[in-house]
Amino acid sequence: MASLRIQRVRELLKREIGEAIRREFHVNEVGLISVNDVDVAGDVKSAIVFISILGNAEQQKRGFQLLTEHRIRIQSLLGRSVVLKYTPTLKFVFDDSIVRGNRVLQIMEELEKTTSLDGGPSEEPRSEE
Repeated sequence: MASLRIQRVRELLKREIGEAIRREFHVNEVGLISVNDVDVAGDVKSAIVFISILGNAEQQKRGFQLLTEHRIRIQSLLGRSVVLKYTPTLKFVFDDSIVRGNRVLQIMEELEKTTSLDGGPSEEPRSEE
Protein backbone atom coordinates (compact mmCIF):
# COMPACT_ATOMS: atom_id res chain seq x y z
CA MET A 1 0.00 0.00 0.00
CA ALA A 2 1.26 3.46 -0.86
CA SER A 3 2.34 5.70 1.96
CA LEU A 4 0.13 8.52 3.11
CA ARG A 5 2.56 11.04 1.60
CA ILE A 6 2.39 9.41 -1.83
CA GLN A 7 -1.41 9.31 -1.65
CA ARG A 8 -1.53 13.00 -0.82
CA VAL A 9 0.90 13.82 -3.65
CA ARG A 10 -1.22 11.75 -6.07
CA GLU A 11 -4.39 13.65 -5.17
CA LEU A 12 -2.63 17.00 -5.33
CA LEU A 13 -1.15 16.21 -8.75
CA LYS A 14 -4.50 14.93 -10.00
CA ARG A 15 -6.23 18.15 -9.01
CA GLU A 16 -3.53 20.49 -10.33
CA ILE A 17 -3.02 18.65 -13.64
CA GLY A 18 -6.77 18.70 -14.20
CA GLU A 19 -6.84 22.42 -13.51
CA ALA A 20 -3.92 23.08 -15.89
CA ILE A 21 -5.61 21.07 -18.64
CA ARG A 22 -8.87 22.93 -18.09
CA ARG A 23 -7.09 26.28 -18.48
CA GLU A 24 -4.95 25.29 -21.49
CA PHE A 25 -7.41 23.44 -23.74
CA HIS A 26 -10.84 24.40 -25.04
CA VAL A 27 -13.60 21.80 -24.78
CA ASN A 28 -14.86 22.56 -28.31
CA GLU A 29 -11.51 21.56 -29.81
CA VAL A 30 -10.43 18.56 -27.71
CA GLY A 31 -13.55 17.37 -25.90
CA LEU A 32 -13.79 17.19 -22.13
CA ILE A 33 -10.51 15.89 -20.73
CA SER A 34 -10.78 14.31 -17.31
CA VAL A 35 -7.89 13.16 -15.10
CA ASN A 36 -9.04 9.84 -13.66
CA ASP A 37 -5.95 8.95 -11.65
CA VAL A 38 -2.26 9.67 -11.23
CA ASP A 39 0.28 6.96 -10.44
CA VAL A 40 3.38 8.49 -8.85
CA ALA A 41 6.76 6.79 -8.55
CA GLY A 42 8.13 6.41 -5.03
CA ASP A 43 10.79 9.07 -5.65
CA VAL A 44 8.14 11.43 -7.15
CA LYS A 45 10.31 11.97 -10.24
CA SER A 46 7.77 10.51 -12.65
CA ALA A 47 4.02 10.17 -12.84
CA ILE A 48 1.61 8.36 -15.13
CA VAL A 49 -1.56 10.37 -15.69
CA PHE A 50 -4.64 8.33 -16.61
CA ILE A 51 -7.04 10.45 -18.64
CA SER A 52 -10.37 10.01 -20.36
CA ILE A 53 -11.78 12.25 -23.05
CA LEU A 54 -15.49 12.74 -23.60
CA GLY A 55 -16.27 13.78 -27.14
CA ASN A 56 -16.32 12.39 -30.64
CA ALA A 57 -13.49 10.27 -32.04
CA GLU A 58 -11.81 13.26 -33.70
CA GLN A 59 -11.85 15.27 -30.46
CA GLN A 60 -10.42 12.32 -28.53
CA LYS A 61 -7.60 11.87 -31.04
CA ARG A 62 -6.86 15.60 -31.13
CA GLY A 63 -7.07 15.91 -27.34
CA PHE A 64 -4.59 13.10 -26.71
CA GLN A 65 -2.27 14.46 -29.39
CA LEU A 66 -2.31 17.94 -27.83
CA LEU A 67 -1.71 16.53 -24.36
CA THR A 68 1.42 14.73 -25.49
CA GLU A 69 2.63 17.75 -27.48
CA HIS A 70 2.09 20.14 -24.53
CA ARG A 71 3.38 17.78 -21.85
CA ILE A 72 6.35 20.03 -21.04
CA ARG A 73 4.07 23.09 -20.72
CA ILE A 74 1.76 21.20 -18.35
CA GLN A 75 4.78 20.05 -16.29
CA SER A 76 5.93 23.68 -16.11
CA LEU A 77 2.51 24.85 -14.88
CA LEU A 78 2.51 22.00 -12.39
CA GLY A 79 5.96 23.01 -11.11
CA ARG A 80 4.71 26.53 -10.43
CA SER A 81 1.57 25.46 -8.60
CA VAL A 82 2.89 22.49 -6.59
CA VAL A 83 5.84 22.74 -4.23
CA LEU A 84 7.79 19.49 -4.42
CA LYS A 85 11.49 18.73 -4.44
CA TYR A 86 11.14 17.44 -8.01
CA THR A 87 8.48 18.21 -10.57
CA PRO A 88 7.50 14.78 -11.89
CA THR A 89 7.92 13.91 -15.54
CA LEU A 90 4.43 13.28 -16.83
CA LYS A 91 3.28 10.48 -19.11
CA PHE A 92 -0.30 10.55 -20.34
CA VAL A 93 -2.16 7.27 -20.79
CA PHE A 94 -5.66 6.95 -22.22
CA ASP A 95 -7.94 5.30 -19.64
CA ASP A 96 -11.09 3.76 -21.10
CA SER A 97 -12.33 2.20 -17.85
CA ILE A 98 -15.28 4.60 -17.63
CA VAL A 99 -16.37 3.72 -21.18
CA ARG A 100 -16.03 0.00 -20.42
CA GLY A 101 -17.97 0.42 -17.16
CA ASN A 102 -20.78 2.25 -18.94
CA ARG A 103 -20.93 -0.53 -21.54
CA VAL A 104 -21.23 -3.17 -18.80
CA LEU A 105 -24.08 -1.22 -17.20
CA GLN A 106 -25.79 -0.91 -20.59
CA ILE A 107 -25.53 -4.68 -21.15
CA MET A 108 -26.94 -5.35 -17.68
CA GLU A 109 -29.92 -3.07 -18.37
CA GLU A 110 -30.57 -4.83 -21.69
CA LEU A 111 -30.47 -8.22 -19.95
CA GLU A 112 -32.92 -7.03 -17.31
CA LYS A 113 -35.32 -5.80 -20.01
CA THR A 114 -35.19 -9.03 -21.98
CA THR A 115 -35.62 -11.11 -18.80
CA SER A 116 -38.75 -9.20 -17.79
CA LEU A 117 -40.16 -9.34 -21.36
CA ASP A 118 -39.56 -13.11 -21.64
CA GLY A 119 -41.63 -13.79 -18.57
CA GLY A 120 -38.64 -14.31 -16.35
CA PRO A 121 -38.62 -13.52 -12.68
CA SER A 122 -40.57 -10.37 -12.00
CA GLU A 123 -39.22 -7.61 -9.84
CA GLU A 124 -42.44 -7.19 -7.88
CA PRO A 125 -42.15 -8.09 -4.20
CA ARG A 126 -44.13 -11.10 -3.08
CA SER A 127 -46.51 -10.66 -0.22
CA GLU A 128 -46.09 -13.06 2.64
CA GLU A 129 -49.23 -14.75 3.87
